[in-house]
Amino acid sequence: MISFTNNNIEKIYITGKKKLTGSVNISGAKNAALPLMALSLIINKDFNLYNVPDLADTRLMSNLLIDLGVKINWNKGNVNFYGKPKKDEASYDLVRQMRASILVLGPLLASKGSAKVPLPGGCAIGSRPIDLHVKVMESLGANIIFDGGFIIGSLSNEGLKGGNIKFPKVSVGATESAIMTAVLAKGQTKIYNAAREPEISDLANCLNQAGADIKGIGTDILIINGVKELNQVSHSVVSDRIEAGSFAIASSITMGDVEINNVCTKNLTEFINVLRYTGSKVEISNNSINVSNSKRPRPFDVVTNPYPGFPTDLQAQYMALMAIADGKTLIRETIFENRFMHAPELMRMGAKISINHQEAEICGVKKLKGAKVMASDLRASMCLILGALAASGTSEIDGLYHLDRGYEKLTDKLTNIGAIIKRSN
Repeated sequence: MISFTNNNIEKIYITGKKKLTGSVNISGAKNAALPLMALSLIINKDFNLYNVPDLADTRLMSNLLIDLGVKINWNKGNVNFYGKPKKDEASYDLVRQMRASILVLGPLLASKGSAKVPLPGGCAIGSRPIDLHVKVMESLGANIIFDGGFIIGSLSNEGLKGGNIKFPKVSVGATESAIMTAVLAKGQTKIYNAAREPEISDLANCLNQAGADIKGIGTDILIINGVKELNQVSHSVVSDRIEAGSFAIASSITMGDVEINNVCTKNLTEFINVLRYTGSKVEISNNSINVSNSKRPRPFDVVTNPYPGFPTDLQAQYMALMAIADGKTLIRETIFENRFMHAPELMRMGAKISINHQEAEICGVKKLKGAKVMASDLRASMCLILGALAASGTSEIDGLYHLDRGYEKLTDKLTNIGAIIKRSN
């Protein structure tokens, strides 16, 4: 097993009011890497992934796959997978720690003909039911039952069969499950109301390189013609648009000037438009953006939506920026029902925020003040770091195990562009 450090007792200390300047390289996307890693259950010949971020979540997925029997060599950002899974039951101790563990359900069914996966855990940002994943498996010919906290799947002698899948709402995880399960099913599968996130396109493109037949990539209707097997493939994980957006806000909120490299700029179109509306200067080149700012941001209302809309995973960070805006901002969250848990902690720094169900009203203040705060989830942790970077005095941020799930070497990257930040017990 590959081990990682649990940083429950570690804290970050940030002394704010320091302009960030310089350049930063963005890592591979966690939300793309996790489903790509799950492909090792169905690509048995030799599978190489590059640009894999070294995070608590990717290490957990690695450990889960190793426990299932996949052999893995991890060399910095390059990960080699080989060998077939030897068992069909996923470890409860690993699955309970990460929501994305549900992504092994379909590949296990496709490779082993059966699967037993515990109900998964993850961030406490609202209900993320697995009913759509179950709907996918049943639509493709699997028999699914729940027993003792496990999802148990089995196939008839006919195996997986293509079918029509119509999602009642957009779901990134369920779309990924459908793609990974359907590529080896007999016949054709049509997926309607599919999620269009870049991470899904990255998954589909990797599968097509391995011999899958997926059409409609990047649209909400996917047509998959099943193949008998997948071939050896090497693939580089798409860059993390959420990390890129977080650093863009870090530059804006500190009145800085930061060049953000290894960015797929077309995946950030809506966010970049919003950032420009707030007064930031954003210059785009092939694989980088330069973000600078010289005054308090202008308020601009946003509504989170599935891609290509404003990302829910940047909502918390954007709230930190609007906390110092010159006016009032409304943020409406449409994806998760509990995704304003960072607001009370940001208010400890002096932010003026009121919450009414799924809408937050932020009345910008001229300055924030350092405080002791606690992160409630992954994106909330970044929100508080951004607030601390803009605040006078020193802030102490607890709950770093959330941060380590999604941001690779964050303290090093921030230090390199001028942040006064340290991490310690």
